[in-house]
Amino acid sequence: MGSIIPASQISIALLEERYDLREATQPDFFLEWTQGLGELTELEKQYLDRVKTHFKLLLKRRPLLENSVKMVVLSPLLDRAGFYDDPFHIRSEVSVDIAVEDEGQMIRGRIDVLVLRDRFWILVLEAKRSDFDVNVAMGQALAYMLANPELGQPTFAMVSNGQSSLFLKLAKTPQYTNSRLFSLVNPENDLYEVLKVMKRIGQVVVAEPQSD
Repeated sequence: MGSIIPASQISIALLEERYDLREATQPDFFLEWTQGLGELTELEKQYLDRVKTHFKLLLKRRPLLENSVKMVVLSPLLDRAGFYDDPFHIRSEVSVDIAVEDEGQMIRGRIDVLVLRDRFWILVLEAKRSDFDVNVAMGQALAYMLANPELGQPTFAMVSNGQSSLFLKLAKTPQYTNSRLFSLVNPENDLYEVLKVMKRIGQVVVAEPQSD
C-alpha cells in the first residue's frame, strides 16, 4: 500500500516537482483580482466595518480557531458575495485524494468550504487559526485545486485566517499565481477589496459555459 501525505504538509516545491506546477509570470494571468471590480454600497461597507470590529474585539482575547474564523469573517463574506444563492451551492469538510503517478503516494486532506457551480469548483476556502501565516497554507490550497475534475476551466481559491486573506488562480497548464495579501491589520478595511474580488470571481464563473 502506498504512503499517505497529509495535504497540510504539502509544499509548493513538492507540487512543482510532482505535477510540473509552475508559477505564472505573465502580467495578465490573474486579472480577476485587479480589474472589473464593482463598487460596494454604503450598507455593504457598514456591514464589513462591523465584521472587522467584531473580529478585532475577539482577537484581543485569544487566537481564533478555525470555526470562529468561519463564523465571524468567512460566513458574512460568502453571504455578501452571493455564494449561498443559485447558481452556487456550498459544501463543507470535503475529502480530497490526489494520486502521485509512479510514486505510490496519495495526498489526502479536507477542504474547509467549497463553493461550486455544477461540477466546477469556484472557490476553495481554507480557514486557518488567526495566528497562522496564510502563506504556509498556499501549498495545501494548490494541492486541493489540482484535484479539480474540471481543470479545463480556471480554479480560484481564497486562503484566509480571518485576519489575512489572499486569492489564488490555477489554470490547466498547470500554472498558478496569487493576489496581494489583504489584512485587517491595515488601517483601512481590506474586507472591502476582499468582497469585491469574491464578487468578481463569481461573475467570471457564471459567465463561463459549463461542461455537460
